[in-house]
Amino acid sequence: MPDSHLDPPGAVDAIRIRMELFGYTQTDLAALLGARSRASEILGRRRGLTMAQANRLHREWHIPADIPIRPLHVP
Repeated sequence: MPDSHLDPPGAVDAIRIRMELFGYTQTDLAALLGARSRASEILGRRRGLTMAQANRLHREWHIPADIPIRPLHVP
């Protein structure tokens, strides 16, 4: 029998969903995270979020706190 439990999105997926839903751009994300290169690295899954960045995403973009603090599996 298939498992009906769906895992919540990872941090990058949650960020992308929030960007799409609210019309945020990568520039908006860069302003929140402190640098355009940092936003690009995070969206490209080359860098994980710091706790401070995860807290900002929770406070400012209302992404549930448990999502951005999950470890990112960098390829």
